Amino acid sequence: MPTRSDPWKACLDFAALSDQGLRREDNQDAMATVTALDQAEWERRGHLFLVADGMGAHAAGETASQIAAECIPQEYYERNDLVPPEALFEAIGAANREIHDQGEASDAFRGMGTTGSALVLLPQGAIVAHVGDSRVYRYRGDRFEQLTFDHSLVWELAASGRTRPLPQDVPRNIITRSLGPHEEVKIDREGPFPVEEGDTFLLCSDGLTNAVADTEIGAIVGALTPEEAARALVDLANLRGGPDNITVIVVRVTGPQIAVKCEDGSYTQGAELEYREQELTARSAWPWWWAGGMVGLLSLGVGLVGMKALLSLGLMMALFLVVRGFWLWGRFRSGGRTGEGGRTGDVSGGTLWEHDGSPLGRGPYRAFSCRADGEFVERLCVITEQLRVKALNSEWNVDWPEFEQTVKRAADAAFACRYTEATSLYCRSLRFFIKEITNRE
Repeated sequence: MPTRSDPWKACLDFAALSDQGLRREDNQDAMATVTALDQAEWERRGHLFLVADGMGAHAAGETASQIAAECIPQEYYERNDLVPPEALFEAIGAANREIHDQGEASDAFRGMGTTGSALVLLPQGAIVAHVGDSRVYRYRGDRFEQLTFDHSLVWELAASGRTRPLPQDVPRNIITRSLGPHEEVKIDREGPFPVEEGDTFLLCSDGLTNAVADTEIGAIVGALTPEEAARALVDLANLRGGPDNITVIVVRVTGPQIAVKCEDGSYTQGAELEYREQELTARSAWPWWWAGGMVGLLSLGVGLVGMKALLSLGLMMALFLVVRGFWLWGRFRSGGRTGEGGRTGDVSGGTLWEHDGSPLGRGPYRAFSCRADGEFVERLCVITEQLRVKALNSEWNVDWPEFEQTVKRAADAAFACRYTEATSLYCRSLRFFIKEITNRE
């Protein structure tokens, strides 16, 4: 699907990075990041992010994941007749059929498959749909939650009610569901999860989670900007051997999702915020002005119709005020838009989702308390020193003056308990060795 312009820079920060790793001949991962075109599409369909990890000989896995990355966003945004959870479900099902059909049509691609984990941010919250073991996380405060269930042999056995510990020889890389091998596939849906300013979401393939611990991932995601975090996570996975392709998408909500296109073609938040504040003031003031008028009429009516008749009239007016108040509140909640036939909805004819509060799945499935504290910074310091020794012994071409300056700044920040800054600087110091490692190993 073609990349679309992003009018959400003031309220949404995200970064995506995919790396071949150190042990693979090609990259069979794929990803997609699609933000809403405008405010109306945000309210109807939101933003979509996706990671797919292909499997199959030669080019088959790469083909399968690429189909998922292109088909799912396109199908999702085109299915305006369905509410978002159903549209996402159908979009993944369509991708599964497309991969399956192409696999059946060619011996070289037969049996190819891919994972598919999609996150959609909506006004009603975040929803997730996924197949396989690529993961979606949410970081809030110091809490790092895994929102998806791994469709892997290890997770399925652990969830089967076994009372005995899993044997150590259970293969960790066997997945129990994927898109493509079968004509039909079971798709998990999760959410909607509440979204607050500052929330950070992570989508990743198992090339990251098999090399880097969840607590380390959470600490980095929580401490760094999305761009820094994506780069640091890929670097750390490669420093741990990079045995697989690594794909990471980091999404941070930095404010209310509001975008307005100005006359010069740029986007801004302030004008829309000011407009909505004025609109809210006007809407909230109008009923009071109207009610004041009614009180005046009631006072005038005392001398004209008598108290008994006035009480009946007053009750009728009170009932009308209550009904009118509920109507105004509904108009405010929907943004004042009415569709055909007076039905509250999207002016472009799509379907708005009125969620009833029931969860789509059972997530989150795991939670970790993690942050960039002194212990984590010390761990990064140890990794940096180990790499320094290896680089000196192997005579790597490293910009040592710049490296030493970065490490000193990191140590000073750690000593002053500025752990977020120290984390950023130590992660930056790892970049001095990545080029040498990727070229030599």
